[in-house]
Amino acid sequence: MNLPIPQRVPIDELVKELRALPPSAFDTTEAVQALLAKMPVAEASLAPFLSWDPQHYTRNLIDKTTLYELIAICWEVGQGSSVHNHRDQNCWMAAPIGKLLVENFQVGFQDIEAGKCQLQASNTVELTAANPCAVDPKKPVHRVVNPREAHQRAVSLHVYSQPFDTCVVYSPEQGTCGDIRLHYNTVFGKPVHGTQ
Repeated sequence: MNLPIPQRVPIDELVKELRALPPSAFDTTEAVQALLAKMPVAEASLAPFLSWDPQHYTRNLIDKTTLYELIAICWEVGQGSSVHNHRDQNCWMAAPIGKLLVENFQVGFQDIEAGKCQLQASNTVELTAANPCAVDPKKPVHRVVNPREAHQRAVSLHVYSQPFDTCVVYSPEQGTCGDIRLHYNTVFGKPVHGTQ
């Protein structure tokens, strides 16, 4: 049964509500996920924060405090992320534009020093405006994909508790893993020079 999507709100209304949450709301997944479900964001209000790249998805910072950061990620058709973790921080996602797939993985083992790992695909969640999700803190390894068959660009909003600037990326096929540094393509609507 499909529930009706609540009235869409401008992005600055979501930011105001995120900033009003107590610090404890970011320690568990329920409060922020409920907020994203209650306040799907209006597409037009995101326009100043979106940037596109035919080669790679883009990371666009919308808001950042000591408790969280809010990022819009822009996906061209067929683009996807590497399999990655979130440095033991909570993460919530919503897709105000398009439809994305979140593919979750179970980690058999990982040895970052040796660059070796073993992963197994576990389940896939569809991410839409009506279906925001939280990354399971006990099984946080996943990738996000904008499937070719969707035939449209997509934008996902990501809330990360405790901002972080590195993560571990995994190759399930190769059985390898390692740290990478994360970059923003735009910050508060302004391009960042020197990003990849």
